[in-house]
Amino acid sequence: MYPVHAVAFHPWGTFATGGGDGLVNVWDGAHKKRLYQYPAYPAAVAALAFSAEGDKLAVAASDAGEGGERAAPPDAIYVRTVNAQEVTPKNHQRAA
Repeated sequence: MYPVHAVAFHPWGTFATGGGDGLVNVWDGAHKKRLYQYPAYPAAVAALAFSAEGDKLAVAASDAGEGGERAAPPDAIYVRTVNAQEVTPKNHQRAA
């Protein structure tokens, strides 16, 4: 079990969480379903933010001590492109 350190809301109503395990998950809160899980980052996720358009996600990774006595990776900020399938709510009809 790892703590959640960060939450970011997408413009379409879904949200992402990041935690001590280095994972970022995207959720559809209305349907209580996980939509997507990104590959793990090398350290705990300390902060998250979607761009205003929702097409980018910034992830700050920093050692938070969950790994115990081990060498900590350097702090880093990652910016990734977000695909619509990763953040579209369940049963959501997007205009073509």
